[in-house]
Amino acid sequence: MRVLVTGATGYIGGRLVPYLLERGHEVVCAARTPAKLDDRPWRGDVEVARVDVLEPATVHAACRDVDVVYHLVHSMDGEPGFAERDRRAASNVRHAAVAAGVQRIVYLGGLGREDDDLSDHLRSRQEVGRVLADGPVPVTELRAAIIIGSGSASFEMLRHLVEVLPVMTTPRWVSTRCQPIAVRDVLRALCDVIEEPRAADKVYELGGPDVLTYAELMQTYAEVAGLRRRIILPVPVLTPRLSSLWVGLVTPLPTGLARPLVDSLVNEVVISDDAFQRDLPRTMIPAAEAFRLALTRIQDLDVATTWASAGGAVASAARAATTGPEDPRPEDPTWAGGTVFADEREAVSAAPPDALFTAVCAIGGGRGYHTPRWMWELRGVMDKLVGGIGLRRGRRHPVTLGVGEVVDFWRVEALERPHLLRLEAEMKVPGRAWLEFRIEPEGTGSRLLQRARFHPRGLWGRLYWGVLLPFHGIIFPRMARELAREAEVIAASGLTVAGRPRRGSRSQRHR
Repeated sequence: MRVLVTGATGYIGGRLVPYLLERGHEVVCAARTPAKLDDRPWRGDVEVARVDVLEPATVHAACRDVDVVYHLVHSMDGEPGFAERDRRAASNVRHAAVAAGVQRIVYLGGLGREDDDLSDHLRSRQEVGRVLADGPVPVTELRAAIIIGSGSASFEMLRHLVEVLPVMTTPRWVSTRCQPIAVRDVLRALCDVIEEPRAADKVYELGGPDVLTYAELMQTYAEVAGLRRRIILPVPVLTPRLSSLWVGLVTPLPTGLARPLVDSLVNEVVISDDAFQRDLPRTMIPAAEAFRLALTRIQDLDVATTWASAGGAVASAARAATTGPEDPRPEDPTWAGGTVFADEREAVSAAPPDALFTAVCAIGGGRGYHTPRWMWELRGVMDKLVGGIGLRRGRRHPVTLGVGEVVDFWRVEALERPHLLRLEAEMKVPGRAWLEFRIEPEGTGSRLLQRARFHPRGLWGRLYWGVLLPFHGIIFPRMARELAREAEVIAASGLTVAGRPRRGSRSQRHR
């Protein structure tokens, strides 16, 4: 079949595409920023359409000649109004599917009893399913609880809580029951339902074989990860708001995203209808095995997508509210108008441009920024305290990058091998900030042009830049010098080319 996948840059969508290709389907990937898919290993096997699900015309164009539409877009991004945006997106997809004569819509929503007092998050997920089904195109809705997989938001939240906190004071939701499911079981189900006629116009509940409380789930993870049994002390006075602030502080999730997830933990998410197993029977992966598979992926540096894969929604919303088309961009010349502060540094390396580009692409995450680590960690903590994302997001892979990927509290805005890497800040700042690296040939070596640019917003933006100037004088010159030196080490080792690891042994890939 010819299949359209909306949310192809997201966590589930990015993993579903290769599954569909393996089944022999023709895949069209819908993405608001198509460049985010350029580095996917399957990019040459799919069509890519620029689609914003909030722009009806782009959705209609993408749905032409399509048999099945997967609706995998979710706008819960820490900003208000996500439920309304999701309703509009679902309505646009429904109308476009009807106009194009689509045979089926498949939607992945959230598990939870409709007669329960559902959280805003779960209520919105189920409302989207009803909006999609309010038309003549048959809809298959799959509802899942916690999805266990490397890089999923729920998994990363649980993993960091358990690894960071040997003793936890927790709200009463630790005694709530859930039925987690492995991400590969979700992907198999998404593929299977379009090949099963009985799945049309059905709502299927998905879950693994284990029904556990959240406390039991955390203890299961601790055992699989080789950690001591955690001491969990339920405290009834902890509100969801306090819980989300704490989760935002010790996990990679920003508080704005943690809040709706934590709110949902009070709802029991357990299968009450076994219709899926009747129509498409299979053996599901137990929670402990799902944890092992996820940890193996992380250890083997084989994490295909993360919860931040789609990303950029928070930054886009902030930009829409505070900037306009006339605002300065990092690629603008200095005379283009608007106030832009800049810190520019240069460094020359004996290494060729591809080796220098590799060094640049490896910054952040566990490797850091070749400058005093405590400064960056302090900045990350400060960002977390004001509701930002902090440094804990890390990066998906220690060396490779693609447009749209995250690096701590940055996101890759532009990448042109082996000449340009531009990161846009997603931490809380009174303005917009970029960190850009340009690489030029210099004889037999290369020259690094490193530039930090900041477009301030109001008086606070100007004060912010002024306060940071002394730290810039310490951080940025050293960063440029150390990147040039690391490039020479990389060139001598011959392990990487143009920002990508050479194919080789597992030990080389880890190195």
